[in-house]
Amino acid sequence: MEQTIMQNAAPAKEHVINAAQLLEHWQGHRKLTRRVIEVFPEDAFFNFSIGGMRPFSQLTWELLTIAAPGITGIVTGDWGSLGDNSHNYAAAAPKTKEGFLKLWDESTAALDEQWETLPDSRFQETILAFGQYEGTIFSTILYFVDNEIHHRGQGYVYLRALGVEPPAFWDRS
Repeated sequence: MEQTIMQNAAPAKEHVINAAQLLEHWQGHRKLTRRVIEVFPEDAFFNFSIGGMRPFSQLTWELLTIAAPGITGIVTGDWGSLGDNSHNYAAAAPKTKEGFLKLWDESTAALDEQWETLPDSRFQETILAFGQYEGTIFSTILYFVDNEIHHRGQGYVYLRALGVEPPAFWDRS
């Protein structure tokens, strides 16, 4: 019976989405996270937390230390170590929400620029991201996106607790 089922199964496809669609998906999440940063009250962005979670500024800084440095590591093989800021646009986290938004925009532009140099043939390649996390390039990118979604979800909880309506989670335009 199993043999019959396997014989009738459609052949596996190599791609479900292409590289441009993956980047569009990731950038859609980045646009939404940027809107979450924008609606945060300045003081709460740096100081508000619930249940021992980090303030949203610290979560945002983590995202900034992963996205553009991560794609740079993927493209060049030069990773530095996670959190060493060697690939960041600032030596330390900004002191204002506006400073974070500026870095977010620079990071987004760097992501687009680096992405253009990443050939499709490399997505199945195994890498050691930040010298610590082994996986394929595509699984590493999916982790970067998943991590952003996770931290943005924390931001949504914070905004609700502050009485601020967060952006619609489904609108990634």
